[in-house]
Amino acid sequence: MKRVLPLLMAVLVFVVSFASCGFAAVTEITLVSNKIEIDAALKQFAATYESQTGVKVNIKSFGGETPYAPNLAAMFNTGEEPEIFVFEGLAGYEDAQRAGRLTDLSGEPWAEDTDVAYFDTDGNVVGFPVAVEGWGLGYNKALLEKAGVDPASMTYIGGMKAAFEKIDSMKAELGIDAVVSMVAGSGMTWVTGLHGVNAYLTLGLPYSDSRVYIDMMLDKQVATDRLTKFAEYYNLLFQYSTRQTLLTGGYDQQVGEFGNQKSVFIHQGNWVDPTFAEWGIDFEMGYVPHAFLNEVTDGIFVGAPSWYIVNAKAPGVEEAKAFLRAMAATAEGHDYMVNLAGMVPAFKSVELNPSGPLSKAVQEWAADGKIYAWQQNEMPDGFGMFTLGPIFGMMAAGEIDVATFVQLFTNAVADIKPFE
Repeated sequence: MKRVLPLLMAVLVFVVSFASCGFAAVTEITLVSNKIEIDAALKQFAATYESQTGVKVNIKSFGGETPYAPNLAAMFNTGEEPEIFVFEGLAGYEDAQRAGRLTDLSGEPWAEDTDVAYFDTDGNVVGFPVAVEGWGLGYNKALLEKAGVDPASMTYIGGMKAAFEKIDSMKAELGIDAVVSMVAGSGMTWVTGLHGVNAYLTLGLPYSDSRVYIDMMLDKQVATDRLTKFAEYYNLLFQYSTRQTLLTGGYDQQVGEFGNQKSVFIHQGNWVDPTFAEWGIDFEMGYVPHAFLNEVTDGIFVGAPSWYIVNAKAPGVEEAKAFLRAMAATAEGHDYMVNLAGMVPAFKSVELNPSGPLSKAVQEWAADGKIYAWQQNEMPDGFGMFTLGPIFGMMAAGEIDVATFVQLFTNAVADIKPFE
């Protein structure tokens, strides 16, 4: 009963506010999402919300091979101010702060129902957590078992190498084209330059004390030995990938290769579950760590990937707040987050469990406390995707070796320009 009361109170607040906040003034708002893979689910929830409230929520989604940030910037440049949009970390927060787009959401009922809201420098809640997400190296349980590889052995670099070598020698028997489904080409540098770089930043560090390498980076320094081991690991992933997918493949090609069971592993997070559901892919999956170190690192990367801002410069601020209340506190909102979008919800009152195979795996790792933090979004905006990402692409293409990768990465960090 104690868990139900906060939910009932939140719903009551939503209903009362809807009845008393002058909704006639604005009956249409816009939400800009950076997750193309949940576009259909978000639009379905928006349609349900409109049928119940009369407020139309236009959903505009960018992501995958259509970068989010430039498209959002283009909207702002033309004078279009969406009521809700996404930011992914300090750089996005500071951009919104400078532009006067932050709204204090501390009084919203959901703010007490989550541990991963985003706070401003004064301690006010300004970000609604989109979800809890996680990633490691996803694997096909049946194929890994058929190969005779125990995922528990893949928690240090020696175990990773042994597993890759064995599976590669069994490609015909397993019916696969490659050990790993991996991408590093143009348009997919978020996989390498953001999620990949986070492995360098936090693997093996305590969750609550994980800033050592991001602070070094922002101070224009790298840990050369650690960076070299990291580069060797990513070069290993590249060597065991299908070359066409690696160099020119997009999101659909990468996910399709794994979904069609033509690879045993995939470098993606649980955000791909809605795509699996859409394509009817339902085999059992799990995660192993991106274990590039000699010592055991038995954890995956889990955190809030992004937050919704209620745009103070948009006309429908109150309507935007109400929409987010409904998402966090109603049965329809919970159904959207868990069942339609396949996300691990960020709110404690949600009692539904995700059915997606990788989301289940994320929950299991989190429940065991085997998680590492996210620091990739603390890099300056664009630095991961547009500065570091192409360096991965050069190594994937065989244009540079590990030593040159380390040098180029080091040079890029030495020239970093934090949050200008």
